[in-house]
Amino acid sequence: MDVAIPATFVGPKVVFTGSEDPEANLTAFHTQMMLVGGTDAVRCKLFMSTLVGTSMEWFISLPDGHITSFAQLTKLFREQYIANRAPPPNSYDLFDVRQYQGETLKEFVNRFGAQVVRVNTTNESMIVNAFRKGISLGPFSESLIRSHPKTFAKIRCCVVSHIAAEGEVNEKRVSAAPACPRASSRAPPPRVHEATTSKKNQGRKRPYAPRKPQDKGRVRENRSA
Repeated sequence: MDVAIPATFVGPKVVFTGSEDPEANLTAFHTQMMLVGGTDAVRCKLFMSTLVGTSMEWFISLPDGHITSFAQLTKLFREQYIANRAPPPNSYDLFDVRQYQGETLKEFVNRFGAQVVRVNTTNESMIVNAFRKGISLGPFSESLIRSHPKTFAKIRCCVVSHIAAEGEVNEKRVSAAPACPRASSRAPPPRVHEATTSKKNQGRKRPYAPRKPQDKGRVRENRSA
């Protein structure tokens, strides 16, 4: 507690409330301390700044002068929160990683790659088979069947090429020439003059023509016959 910490020293930014995985908190703390350095006593003192809530109450409950090294503090910390530890990853957990509905190819590859790091396996054949099982059916999965990649690194290269080609196709679709408009099958509308003349002719009655005398005689002859 008597060690002096320089004013320019940047402390850790991780926070542990008592419900998180203790290993994840220790890993983040070690990573940040590797960047800034510091003695064993400085590590013990700065580690307190990551504890909040019930975890700080646990640390305060320790007897005075009980911690003599950072290794001892780490050991007590792990024992206190061992129930929060996540189960160790299994390499066969890769077969449970499936592409979600609506998830892009890039998002799925990144999520699958993060799981590969967690399980820490070097079995490339198993990684490739798990990836082919998890990806949804589509153009890229069909290309994997044809290309038969042997490593996950090769799959990543194929993903980059596929995404680039897909983007180029989308650009061409957007910039494609518009379709030629279809010729109208309707008859052209009549001109104003023609339509007006036609209506006048339809509404005009035929003039009455009286019969001539000779026509009346012909009608009588036809009747007598």
